[in-house]
Amino acid sequence: MSAASFVEVILPLATPKTYTYALPFDKVDLVKRGQRVVVQFGKRKFYTGIVFEIHQRKPLDYQAKLIEDIVEQEVLVNEQQLAFWQWMSEYYLCTLGEVLAAALPSALKLGSESSFVFVENEDLDWSMLNDEEFLLAEALQANQELKLEDIQDLLAKKTVYPVIQSLMEQRLCVIKEQLQEKYKAKEISFISLSEQYKTEHALRELFHKLESKEKQSEVLLHYLHHAPQKSFVPKSKLLEDKRISESSLKTLIKNGVFVEEQRSISRIMSDKLPVEELEALNPHQKQAMLEIKEGFERKSVVVLEGVTGSGKTHIYIKLMEEALAAGKQVLYLLPEIALTAQIVLRLQRYFGEKIGVYHSKFNDQERVEIYRNVLNCKTPIILAARSGVFLPFSNLGLIIVDEEHERSYKQFDPAPRYHARDSSIILAHIHGAKVLLGSATLSFETFNNVSLGKYAHVQLTERYGNAVLPKIELIDVLELKQQKKMQGLFSEKLKTAIQDALAKKEQVILFQNRRGFANYANCNLCNFIPYCPNCDVSLTYHKFFNKLVCHYCGHQEKMMETCRACGSNDIQVKGFGTEQIEDEIQILFPQAKLARLDLDSTRKKHGHEEIIFAFQNGEIDILIGTQMVTKGLDFDHVSVVGIVDADQLFSFPDFRAAEKAFQLLAQVGGRAGRKDKQGLVLIQSKQIQHPVLQHIKDYNFSTFYFEELLTRKQYNYPPYTGLILLTIKHKQPEELKEASKFLADELRKQLGRQVLGPTTPLISKVRNYYLRQILIKVEKNSMVIAKTKEVLRAAIDASQRKYRSAFIVVEVDA
Repeated sequence: MSAASFVEVILPLATPKTYTYALPFDKVDLVKRGQRVVVQFGKRKFYTGIVFEIHQRKPLDYQAKLIEDIVEQEVLVNEQQLAFWQWMSEYYLCTLGEVLAAALPSALKLGSESSFVFVENEDLDWSMLNDEEFLLAEALQANQELKLEDIQDLLAKKTVYPVIQSLMEQRLCVIKEQLQEKYKAKEISFISLSEQYKTEHALRELFHKLESKEKQSEVLLHYLHHAPQKSFVPKSKLLEDKRISESSLKTLIKNGVFVEEQRSISRIMSDKLPVEELEALNPHQKQAMLEIKEGFERKSVVVLEGVTGSGKTHIYIKLMEEALAAGKQVLYLLPEIALTAQIVLRLQRYFGEKIGVYHSKFNDQERVEIYRNVLNCKTPIILAARSGVFLPFSNLGLIIVDEEHERSYKQFDPAPRYHARDSSIILAHIHGAKVLLGSATLSFETFNNVSLGKYAHVQLTERYGNAVLPKIELIDVLELKQQKKMQGLFSEKLKTAIQDALAKKEQVILFQNRRGFANYANCNLCNFIPYCPNCDVSLTYHKFFNKLVCHYCGHQEKMMETCRACGSNDIQVKGFGTEQIEDEIQILFPQAKLARLDLDSTRKKHGHEEIIFAFQNGEIDILIGTQMVTKGLDFDHVSVVGIVDADQLFSFPDFRAAEKAFQLLAQVGGRAGRKDKQGLVLIQSKQIQHPVLQHIKDYNFSTFYFEELLTRKQYNYPPYTGLILLTIKHKQPEELKEASKFLADELRKQLGRQVLGPTTPLISKVRNYYLRQILIKVEKNSMVIAKTKEVLRAAIDASQRKYRSAFIVVEVDA
C-alpha cells in the first residue's frame, strides 16, 4: 500500500456521509476496517470515528486532513457489523453516523465535548502508572473533572485517547455521563446446605436430629427436592409451597444447617451462580422441538406460536444448549429487559456465567465490558433488549426473539428508527444463523409471512403441566349502569371474584392501560380543561403528587382548585387510570396488600423488579398495572385477572388498534391460572359485541387474524403494503404548512397517489414543535421500495435546502 492512502471514517454525527482522511506514512500498514481512529473535525473538535473503508482515491476539491491516531490495534467493529450498519442506514433512511451513535456505548465514541471525572481506587498502585498516566491522574484528582481539551493541553499533544483509556481500564476515571445513572443489579436470596452436611453420613445424622421437628424436616426435604446436587436454590422457590414455614427456614439458617446468600441476578456475571440441570421436555414440547429443528432445515426463520404458559422458554433453553454445544453464540431478545427479571434468573440458573445481560440500565463502563466480552467471544449467550442487535457477534448461531409481536422492539426516537425483530432476521442472514420468533399472539406481519410460506411454523397448543387455559367472561358495563347495578369502577361479578380469590389466598391482577388518577380535569360551569403549554394535549391528573402532568413533555403544574377561565371552584376529574383503581380497591378490600406496576411506580432503580418479586413471593395480593403486567411475568398463584376498561384499547385512530388490543387482552389474560388451577378472566366493556372481545372470549385467534387481514388488504395497509411516515416539525405553524406542502408536492411529482397528506395529526404539537404528517404507501416489491426511497431522499434534500429550520423525521415500516 502506498503512502497516498485514505480512509472513509464514520463519525457519531447525523451527517449524510462518511469523511475522507489521509493516512500518515507510519500508519498505512496499521489501519484496518472497523478500527477506532481519532480525527479532527472542524477547527477545534476531535472525535473518535470508525474506519469504514481504506482506499487510494484522493479528494479532488479539498486537502484531506491526516488522522490523528489509531486508538487501539484491535478491530472494534467487525465486518458483519459494518455490513449490518450499512443495511440499517439504507433500509431505515438514516445516516451511518446515527447508526454508530446507537450501536456503540458512549465510552467508545468520545469527542471534544466529553468530560472525565476522577474516581478513587484504593486498590491501585500508582507507581505502576507511566509518566503521562500519573500526570493525568494527579490532575483529575486535584480538579475532579477535566474536559478532553483540558487533557490535550495538559499532556501537550492531541493524541490522548490511549492515556484516558488506560486510566478508565484501571478504574481511575469515568466519563461524566456515566455518573448520572449508576446501576446496581437486583439481588436475590439463595439458600444452600452448609458444607458440614453435604456428605451422605452427615445428612442422615441431620435427619435423625430433626425427627421430632416435622416442619424443619419438611423444609430440608423440599430443599433437597429442588437441589439434588446440594447447590443453591432461590429462597422464593422454597417458599412457593405454602406448606413450607418461613419461620422453620429461618431457624435452620440460624442453627447453621442452611446458608443464606444475596446474589446478583441481572448484571454482568462476575459471580459464579449455581447451575442447575434443565428438566426434561414434556411430550408436547419434544414434538415442538423436533418440528423446530425440521423447520430450520427448510427455512432460516421458524415461528413458535405457543399459548400462554405452554413452556416456550423451556424450549428456548434447550435450543440455546445445543447452539452452545456447537460452539455458537446466542442472542436472546426480550421486549423490555427491566420487566423480565424472572427470565434472567431462570436462565442464569441453567447457564451461570456463560450468560451476559445487556441493556440501558447498566452504566456505560458495564456496557463496554459486555461489548468487549462479546467481541472476544467470552460471553456466548447474550440476553438483551432491542439494542442487543448491535453487539459485535462473530460466530452467531441462533437469535431468539421472545414475544415477537411486542411494539417495544420498535425504536421511535432517536434515529435509527429500527424494528429489532426485522433487523434480527437480516443480522442472522449476515451471520448464516437461524432465528426463532416466539409468541402466543403473533404480529400480523409474522402471521402473514407464515401464511405465505416464508417462515416455518410450529404450534404449542397445550399449557405446561396439564394446566388449562383460563375461562374468559365479558361483563356488559353499559347494561349494568343503565340498570343502576354498578357503582364505581367495578361490577359485582368482578368484586365477588376478587373477594373469592383473596379468601383462598390467591392473587389478582387488575389491568388498565392508562396511568395516573384521571384523564383530565375540567370546570363543570364553563367546561374549561387545562392543556399543556408545550403540547396539544390535556393534562393528566396524578393524585399521588396532586399535580396535572403532561405525558409527552413532562410539564407539571398544581391541580387547579378554581377555574382559570371563570373562577368557579366546581372542578371535577374525568376518566380513570391505575391510581384511581388503586384508591377504590383499597376502600373495597382494606385488608388486601396492593401494588401498582406502571411508569410512575417504577421510576426508581429496581422498581420493576421489587414489585414483581414481591408479587411472586406472595407479599402482594392484588397487582394493578398498565401493559407492564403483560410482559414476561409468570405467577403460579394468580387466579383472577380483571380488565377494568377494555373500551379504551379500541379508541385509538390507528389501523393497528384492533391488533394491539387483541394482543394485550390475550397476554394479560394469560397471566391467570397457571399449573393446576384454571384461572378466570373478567373483561369489563360497553362494547361486548366488539369482534376483538368475541374472538378473545372464544379463543378464536385464527378467525380474528383472517378477518382483520381481509380489512387490511381492502384498504391497502400492512402487511400487504409498506408504510413510510414522514413527520415534519417546525416552531412556526405557517412555515410548517408551507414546508410540508412543498415536500408532499415534490414527492407527488414521481410517486403520485402513493403519497397521502400532509395532514395534522391527532396531537398537533409536542414540545413546542407543531407537527404535520405525510404517509407514503409502498408496494411490497424490492425495486419499487428502492425507487421510492431514492425519490424520498431527493425530496427531503430539496425540502431541507429550502426550509432549513424544519425537521423531517422518517419512519420506515410505520
